[in-house]
Amino acid sequence: MTWLFEYGRYAVQIFLVMGGYLAAQSLSRTADLKNSRTVLKTVFNRYLRLFAPYIVALIITMLCAWVARFWVQDEFVGESETLGQFLAHLFFLQGILGLDSISAGVWYVAIDWQLYAILAIMMGMFPGYRSLLWMLTILSVASLLFFNRSGEYENYFIYFMGAYGLGVLAQLCKNYPDKSINRFAQALIVLIGVVIVVSSFHQLWLRNILAYIVAIALIFWGDKAYKDQKQDQRRPQHQTKKHKLVNGILWGSRRSYCAFLIHFSFVLLANTLYIGWGMSQRHDGVMAIALMLIAVSASWIAATYLYRWVEVPARKLKL
Repeated sequence: MTWLFEYGRYAVQIFLVMGGYLAAQSLSRTADLKNSRTVLKTVFNRYLRLFAPYIVALIITMLCAWVARFWVQDEFVGESETLGQFLAHLFFLQGILGLDSISAGVWYVAIDWQLYAILAIMMGMFPGYRSLLWMLTILSVASLLFFNRSGEYENYFIYFMGAYGLGVLAQLCKNYPDKSINRFAQALIVLIGVVIVVSSFHQLWLRNILAYIVAIALIFWGDKAYKDQKQDQRRPQHQTKKHKLVNGILWGSRRSYCAFLIHFSFVLLANTLYIGWGMSQRHDGVMAIALMLIAVSASWIAATYLYRWVEVPARKLKL
């Protein structure tokens, strides 16, 4: 558990690089992004895409916390939620306003929307991709070397822009149709790599190195599975490979946002049972692991229904 506490959060770097990669893929295909109305519509539609499962998961978490407070008074349960706190969460402002999060994962939803909005605005603001890439590189380096090293910025996009920007550059290195932009993005990502290596002689930051490795991996293998799948679709039916691993990843990825949102509710209930029934005093490790597995399983079952009943129907909500 100590190892997870120290290093588990490094997974966020992987989320961010892949988030930037996929955001760049989506936004580079958006027509008429130079129109300010299109940019605003794109940003607002992203908010609506995140909103519906987010608000349902928040309500479920509040109900679970209300139940937990009958048996446990602990930091992980928190104080009773206020109306102002709930309203701040609706607009992803809880971190900026210094309010406690209702659920463990909601800070990332706010940051994801901030990063997506900033990237969309930058794509609409700059006349060409070269100027966009220069500004993106400057922001990424500033984030990696300064902002990402101070906790006071962690509620703002600039804290995470380094990893996110590497993902954007990785996408434009290979998949943008203009070859000159591909080469320019490749030169900039090499430049950032040199900056990371040089700065490591002063102070080693493993999360910067991890983010860079993930970006390089995406350049080489980011779309490999999909290419293989397309090739298989052109073959006769009896020769088509069944990509069970890829299909499993696709199944999980579609529900992963809902699982991310809902999992804290079950973690909270599992901890309540563990403490309320006195297992924590006996240091019952077997029951602790069993409750963890039950919480994980329940999270994915609930995520499947949240995905079917809320996220998919809510996709119709857009300008």
